[in-house]
Amino acid sequence: MKKRLPYIIFFILLFAVETLIALFVHDDFVRPYIGDVIVVWVVYCAVQIILAQRFSSYAVAFGVMIFAFLVEFLQKMRIVDVLGIDSPILRTIIGTSYANADLICYSAGTAVTLLGIFIYNRINKKSAQ
Repeated sequence: MKKRLPYIIFFILLFAVETLIALFVHDDFVRPYIGDVIVVWVVYCAVQIILAQRFSSYAVAFGVMIFAFLVEFLQKMRIVDVLGIDSPILRTIIGTSYANADLICYSAGTAVTLLGIFIYNRINKKSAQ
């Protein structure tokens, strides 16, 4: 539980931010770009809560990016229409439109995640000496 607590806290905070963006921000920058960067962090934290650091943090970060890319490519194939999903909530969660910019945002979110992991590891390595 001790290893999971920071991820639980970050997940709750970031999920709240994502929800607030989805509900109240209707612009051309924060919602489409910053929201896509943050969603990578939300998924990363969720995966770390479940896996409890059984895998390298770097591997998890790259796995989350691959997952995000897969979802985006499924959007390109109009997966919600193919599956006949009518629920507005599910259509919003899965997404209904493909954009190359989303792939860039997911990559940026992953880059920030990797930088955070690197800095965290460096700080812990110095404090352990």
